[in-house]
Amino acid sequence: MSQRKNAADELIAALGLEPHVEGGYFRRTFQADQREMLQTASGPRYLVTSIYYLLTEQSPVGQFHFNHSDILHYFHLGDPIEYSLINADGSLQTLIMGNDVLAGQQLQLHVPGGIWKASRLLDGTHGFGLISEAVSPGFDFADMQMGERQKLTAQFPQHRMLIEKLTRSED
Repeated sequence: MSQRKNAADELIAALGLEPHVEGGYFRRTFQADQREMLQTASGPRYLVTSIYYLLTEQSPVGQFHFNHSDILHYFHLGDPIEYSLINADGSLQTLIMGNDVLAGQQLQLHVPGGIWKASRLLDGTHGFGLISEAVSPGFDFADMQMGERQKLTAQFPQHRMLIEKLTRSED
């Protein structure tokens, strides 16, 4: 077993992470139990929730998905993570979260609800990248939609190659 894989596996165990449907690993670390639930069009939601989210060499991609809630991402450690954001008008933003702020990497990233988002681990020395996410209104799987390759490429044909790289094959 490589030292890099071992480090990622140790982090998964230490933080109690589980596989996430979009790829990578996660664990909910907070939900605002002490606050009144927010009433949303989709039903009651916590005011805020938070997770750890980890990408590894073995699971390096967070597939394109759509959330209704705003999400704040916080970089913790490891290799940089590239985010691809497709706005409703089809414009694409590519941002990198990491600790090299002087090179333009971001320690924090806000992704408004209503944007298609994917992430991928960039090559580095660690073999993993760890972030946290704070979601408001709080995350509920009912408010998340996984990107379907055919539908996304029909909606955003200008990003076909990126969508094919950051979604699962539907075959």
